[in-house]
Amino acid sequence: MPAAHDTIHVSLKGTAGQAFGAWLAQGVTFELEGEANDYVGKGLSGGKIIVRPPANSGIVPEESIIVGNTVMYGAIQGECYLRGIAGERFAVRNSGAVAVVEGAGDHCCEYMTGGIVVVLGKTGRNFAAGMSGGIAYVLDETGDFDKLCNLSMVELEPVLSEELINAGTYNHSGDLEAHGRVDVFKNLLDSDVERLHVLISRHAKATGSKRAADILANWKEWLPKFRKVMPVEYRRALRELAANADAEPKI
Repeated sequence: MPAAHDTIHVSLKGTAGQAFGAWLAQGVTFELEGEANDYVGKGLSGGKIIVRPPANSGIVPEESIIVGNTVMYGAIQGECYLRGIAGERFAVRNSGAVAVVEGAGDHCCEYMTGGIVVVLGKTGRNFAAGMSGGIAYVLDETGDFDKLCNLSMVELEPVLSEELINAGTYNHSGDLEAHGRVDVFKNLLDSDVERLHVLISRHAKATGSKRAADILANWKEWLPKFRKVMPVEYRRALRELAANADAEPKI
């Protein structure tokens, strides 16, 4: 039987080398106050990884590299919260884990097949190349993310519908829900506002992120700037699964 979340919580300070938290199992949390090198969370298997800079570091986290390249390579389950920017190929081949980061380099979400990624800042070029599954939410402050995203297999969607924007009704799940074990994988075709609020709230709580706190405090202003990255065939498959489930006879 899988261990309960946070059964083991390891707090660390300093600089982590290659593959920090690789294949971390469910029930184990690694919390690092410092920075880490490449391959953080490689093969993540249900554990939780938190990386944040020291409080007295003097850096601006959302403008500074906190982890190296190829973070969460091949992750299958778990959570990763990074207060700062990741290098290239963030979440490459992620197939089921959740991650929140405050910026990423080139080729983010490359060959991703599942999971959820939230980027609270700038990305490099070639975002979502070969991305066939999972979803991503990207904060597009400058309105040019469509030029950085590889649209060969994905489409960009607004997190909010035009009707909600016009009505000014931006419902969210609330902070209490964000602290519980909410199923963020439920209704991946919908519930984007609630899911995004939950994940950003978890990021703020885990890392003390000022960036996340500012977004949550000014939710109505920031929310319309997020873009949802949805693989075309993944969307079709989810719709077919939902239609088949509705068509099954109820006993």
